Amino acid sequence: MKFVDEAKIHVKAGDGGNGCVSFRRERFIPRGGPNGGDGGKGGDVILQADAQLTTLLDLTFPKQFRAQRGNHGKGKDQTGKSGENLIIRIPAGTLVRDDQTGEVLQDLLFDGQTYIVAEGGRGGRGNARFATPTIRAPRHAEKGNEGQERTLRFELKLLADVGIIGYPNVGKSTLLSRISSARPKIAGYPFTTLVPHLGVVSREDGRPFVVADIPGLIEGASKGAGLGLTFLRHIERTRLVIHLLDISEGPSRDAVKDFQALNHELKAYPRPLQEKTQLLALNKIDLPSVQERAKDVENQFERMGFRLYLISGHTGEGVEELMGGVSQGLEFISDQDHEP
Repeated sequence: MKFVDEAKIHVKAGDGGNGCVSFRRERFIPRGGPNGGDGGKGGDVILQADAQLTTLLDLTFPKQFRAQRGNHGKGKDQTGKSGENLIIRIPAGTLVRDDQTGEVLQDLLFDGQTYIVAEGGRGGRGNARFATPTIRAPRHAEKGNEGQERTLRFELKLLADVGIIGYPNVGKSTLLSRISSARPKIAGYPFTTLVPHLGVVSREDGRPFVVADIPGLIEGASKGAGLGLTFLRHIERTRLVIHLLDISEGPSRDAVKDFQALNHELKAYPRPLQEKTQLLALNKIDLPSVQERAKDVENQFERMGFRLYLISGHTGEGVEELMGGVSQGLEFISDQDHEP
């Protein structure tokens, strides 16, 4: 299934039905009086979050969504039937904006959460509603109100506890496949991962958590370089970030500079991401070239106040220890969130 995290649609709620002009016509009942019924209410357009959906692909076509209009009123005081509501299912974690004003209308985070994005028009009143002691035979009725109409813009932000970030080809997808049942595409060239992937990590010593593999970031990502700007938004909802580093390309690759460069991009993003808790991991420790420099790199980060996990996504070395650190980090964050 194609991953789509942005979409724009036009919605139109149903118009209200018109009121009816009618008079009672029965044998032996002269001047029966007005009995025109009201028009029915137009259907609402309702957005509903669905945790089973992971993409906005279904909203790329059609672009127009209309709810049913209300039926017109009838004689014998019959109210027109209300129009059926139109329910549009979208992935949980979708931000809804008014495309014209840019205003955030709703952030649908929870499965089953609903939001009426366009209200149906009220039905018009029939002539029976206008009868008074002095005007006993009104010959007019109201037209139904028009339903709301607006253009919406959706932005999907993945709901994940942990995000794996790093330069292209540092082994993010390999690590995700090692710790979960997710099977993202893995290849030895940059930008193999073009869309985020989700995996669930289950542990005996703690609660399961969801991990997102964020496509490779590069310098200038916050300004649109590479794939970064498109997917930086998916880090917003994560509670913890695993910063994956790679020095397997040789002495020219500086793990500290890579770490500082990507943190600069996180800080430059419109909503600062640098403040999120980060765990640092040096990948591909199974390679002799990495083993030779690992201790020196570990000491550099220790002087900066960071612990560096030494792991291999390929063989699994050190991964269990990293996942233990992730579990502890998430528990600590949860405890802070619940503090008064």
